[in-house]
Amino acid sequence: MSDNLRTSGSLRIRLTVTLIAGATLLTVLLFLLVHSYAARIAQQGQDEVLEASVTSILDAAVIRDGVVEIDFPYASLSMLSTPADDRIFYAIRQDNAFLSGYPDLPLDMTADAGTTSHITAVMSNATVRIATSSRMLIGQNTSTIIRVAVAQTQDSLSVTLAGIARNVTLFGAAFFILAVAMSFRVTASTIGPLQRLTGSVTRRGPQDLRPVEGPVPTEMAPLVSSLNSLMQRLDQSLTQSEDFIAEAAHRVRTPLATVRTYAETTLQRVEKEENRQAMRAMIRAIDESSRAAGQLLDHAMITFRADHLECRPLDLADLVTELVQGLTPVADMKDIGLFVHGEPSMPYSGDPILLQNALRNLVDNALKYAPGDSRIDISMHNSPEISIQVCDQGPGFPPDEISKLSERFTRGCNAEGTIGSGLGLTIAQDVAQAHGGTLHLGNKPEGGACVTLFL
Repeated sequence: MSDNLRTSGSLRIRLTVTLIAGATLLTVLLFLLVHSYAARIAQQGQDEVLEASVTSILDAAVIRDGVVEIDFPYASLSMLSTPADDRIFYAIRQDNAFLSGYPDLPLDMTADAGTTSHITAVMSNATVRIATSSRMLIGQNTSTIIRVAVAQTQDSLSVTLAGIARNVTLFGAAFFILAVAMSFRVTASTIGPLQRLTGSVTRRGPQDLRPVEGPVPTEMAPLVSSLNSLMQRLDQSLTQSEDFIAEAAHRVRTPLATVRTYAETTLQRVEKEENRQAMRAMIRAIDESSRAAGQLLDHAMITFRADHLECRPLDLADLVTELVQGLTPVADMKDIGLFVHGEPSMPYSGDPILLQNALRNLVDNALKYAPGDSRIDISMHNSPEISIQVCDQGPGFPPDEISKLSERFTRGCNAEGTIGSGLGLTIAQDVAQAHGGTLHLGNKPEGGACVTLFL
């Protein structure tokens, strides 16, 4: 059944991949957010220093005798020094007229007085950050607008951002590794109850159909409830099947035995030969029906018990001895001797009903095909493996059919005229396989069939 079970992938792998994918996305988002925030903070720090530099220059501007004078403070530019030796540019304009600095430095002419604007531009093939501010100077009978711009390259800022990116990357990698480890841990914790349930059910014996009573997660409660319900129904069904087989065996065999008894009694009273032949044919038909019905029920019982073995310690030698004693009267009627060889004791753990059924069918088959005044040898061996061999002195198995004779309802070409249903060897083979063994068919060199039951 498990070979035909359709699967749709591993729940463990699916859950792990989902958690790792979520951790990857979260790591990337975290990196982008932290890097963006750090870049904004670093840029804000540079803008504040540029703004302070512009403000210090504007504070030094005055009007004397109608002329704008600026006592350029040294600190206004020295405060912009960085470990990366960024280049600094400035420009001063009065009413849009250039006064000092770098005339090609772009100024934000839209900035309102008293406010500072910040833009990024290119100056001398380098990206610079520019802070621009203006102030109105009022003198005697005159007023003018002074506009100052200070620019700084961003080499130091780039170094700072690279360091921040490196640290954020290391932090993100550590976070990702931790998240992956947690993913495996969470997956194992989540799948654990399901695996424990599977192991609990797998370790049970064939007839252990008790409900699962251990605590389970809420999400698994419907599954366990359905499983318990299924096992309850299965237990009831198996009990009913076993009772039906036993009852059917009794109801079929008893009437047939009664009919056969009446037929034999009638045969003794009939005088006409043609009537006697008819009665013999009836008895033969009853025997065939009885045997077929019995073996069909035996096969059904074995099929049922094969998956529900009731194994217990037993002695195979005692089992064989008891079987031979029960079949000796039948063998004596055909002048056939039953001889047991081999180990005096063979301890084994198996289902005694199935083993007895299999051995009875093997010996019964040998009795059917063995000629009168012959012998059947039953050999028992403990090594190299446990085996029971039944050999007769009959016609043997047809060599070209020997591989198919253990199939259901299959009989050899030399079985014509012999009562049988073609289930005896099938029953023995099913019993052997239920006990982890095999059934081997062969012929003796001097003639006769030989069947070996390996356990």
